[in-house]
Amino acid sequence: MEDRLSIMIVDDEMIVRESFRYWFEKSGHRVDTAASGNEALEKIQGVAFDLLFVDIKMPGMSGIELLGIVKSEYPETMVIIITAFGSIESAVKAMKLGAADYLLKPFKPEHLSLVMEKVVQQRRLDSENRYLKGRLDRITRFENIIGQSEPMEVIFQMIPEIAADEASVLLSGETGTGKELIAKAIHAKSPRANKPFIAINCGAIPDSLLESELFGHQRGAFTGAHRTRKGYLEAVSGGTLFLDEVGEISFKMQVDLLRVLEEKKICRVGESRPMDVDFRLIAATSRNLEKQISRGTFREDFFYRINVISLTIPPLRERREDIPLLVDHFLEKFSNETTKHVDRATPDALALLGRYEWPGNVRELENAVERAVVLSRGRTLDVSDFAFLQTGTAGEGEARSLIEAETNHIRKILRECDGNVTHAAAVLKINRVTLHKKIKRYGLREGAGKKEKPET
Repeated sequence: MEDRLSIMIVDDEMIVRESFRYWFEKSGHRVDTAASGNEALEKIQGVAFDLLFVDIKMPGMSGIELLGIVKSEYPETMVIIITAFGSIESAVKAMKLGAADYLLKPFKPEHLSLVMEKVVQQRRLDSENRYLKGRLDRITRFENIIGQSEPMEVIFQMIPEIAADEASVLLSGETGTGKELIAKAIHAKSPRANKPFIAINCGAIPDSLLESELFGHQRGAFTGAHRTRKGYLEAVSGGTLFLDEVGEISFKMQVDLLRVLEEKKICRVGESRPMDVDFRLIAATSRNLEKQISRGTFREDFFYRINVISLTIPPLRERREDIPLLVDHFLEKFSNETTKHVDRATPDALALLGRYEWPGNVRELENAVERAVVLSRGRTLDVSDFAFLQTGTAGEGEARSLIEAETNHIRKILRECDGNVTHAAAVLKINRVTLHKKIKRYGLREGAGKKEKPET
């Protein structure tokens, strides 16, 4: 039947439980019963119930107590209170806690029919609301990018215009703002959409390997080159190449790529015969390349070649109104990926997330929601589930774990090195690739918290 419901009857009287079971199973509903509030809570953890009929007076946990727990942990489950001891006070309390209705014993089957009509009508309204929310989700999403804030609306409007062009694009923004998603959206809206999209994190590949990765190599070109291999510039033919953290590549590689962008030809390592390549370049950086130019660490001619079209991606703290949308998206994602089913975050929890500075931006928010979901004990996240955001992980107070200590230390060294990952890696005595992985894992941004020096 169209409006078949999953129902639980919670009453300490067996005759009441069995009467309800008979009435509802005859109407095609799926019915379970519980003789106490504790038994009901055990059963509801494993099954999603649409409706609970709960006796207000039972040994141990009262119906009002059970109602409060159910509406807190399973807000989409409807609860109808039933009792032989009706009073205005208990009715008001039940309705304030979220009861869908209040039914007095003794009652006749026709009374139940009226209540069920109301429940079914409310369920249809909820279904319509979910449909409308789904439409709103589609409106507030653009090629998997979520947002309805003014800064994101501007970006959504620019993406189709940028996609229609063939010029190189430079995406600027802090680590974790979603630059790769923007690049994928530009590719998806472009005439090259049916061709490859290849993303390379320049900071995560050592200089000694990057040339071979991009240009490919001939067999025997160097020790370990046992076979001829295509590079990404060849493999991406007809599509879009995304170079993330382009500010990390060496001067030599900048010269080589500049030549490729101008001539659209490459030579594999160990080969002198050039071959034609066809790709569109989208580059991204979390660093200020113009400052790097003034310091002599980035080539000006290469910068102008990759910066034909520029787009700045706003940090999360400048689009805080998108946080509830992002939280809903991540809750759905992690509930599907794990065995934990968390439906929502409380208004207080969302307020906390809205006040936090998010130095790691959307990536840090995603990590925070995942951590809260994994450790949660209910189906609703509250302020306590995000306590780790208030224990010093956002600043440099006393660390409470080795991870916090390492996070704070890396942030401090990055600040001292003015965001230069290569210099910071040298100070930390680790290689640059390892540092990039830690920056990503801990949701840091390069140079987090540093104060900019005034231009002279």
